Amino acid sequence: MILDDIVRDRQKDYEKIIQQKPIEELKKQIKIDDNPKYVFYDLFKDKDFIFICECKHKSPSKGIIKEDYNYLEIAKEYEKNGADAISCLTEPNYFLGDANHLINIKKEVSIPVLRKDFIFSEYQIYESKLIGADLILLICAILDFDTLSNYLKLAHKLGLSCLVETHSEEEIEMAIKAGAKVIGVNNRNLKDFSVDNSLAKSLREKYKDIILISESGIKDSNDVKEIKKAGLNGVLIGEALMKSNNIGKTLEEFKKC
Repeated sequence: MILDDIVRDRQKDYEKIIQQKPIEELKKQIKIDDNPKYVFYDLFKDKDFIFICECKHKSPSKGIIKEDYNYLEIAKEYEKNGADAISCLTEPNYFLGDANHLINIKKEVSIPVLRKDFIFSEYQIYESKLIGADLILLICAILDFDTLSNYLKLAHKLGLSCLVETHSEEEIEMAIKAGAKVIGVNNRNLKDFSVDNSLAKSLREKYKDIILISESGIKDSNDVKEIKKAGLNGVLIGEALMKSNNIGKTLEEFKKC
């Protein structure tokens, strides 16, 4: 299954990375704020609905999504046209992402930046803090309950917000019990990459009192309208914006819904 392949290859990447820079060396470079500001969580104090816009060059299911991939210009265009946060892929093997993309984006924008990767180790959480991420993605499908709970605590200790990704009622229950503050429902099945656009909307019907974000499968303004109508708290949109000939205009249209 593709998810297993991605995680396996990411683990191989980190075997080399950790040899070059052990975790103790990484920790020494990190300053922990005694009074951290959770800029992503704070968005929900003032907004009923947010837009997380993604810089995404490639995907395993679609191949190259945007040939002319100037991630810095894309990120600035997102902020200029009202994005609430930016999602940046840092997984290199299947998405052509890079940690340096996030580092560079952080220098150019003032809105929160999500590190979107396949996190399976504490090392990656410390690394996320070091490269300047405001929040990280934690995927229930690759973590057990105890690990998810510990990773949430560690991230919060470091001043990082978390978007906890789920695909089912069981995973939402796991995320809630582990202490997740913001939960994403990925409409894309990470095992076979099929998309069910009704998944997030149907799960909202049962889970009415949590902050819930719809991820993946959003193609046009009608999809955004339906998600808003269903009472979700936001969307994470990548492909529809990446494929647009005018990213700013498309985002502006989505925000008018």
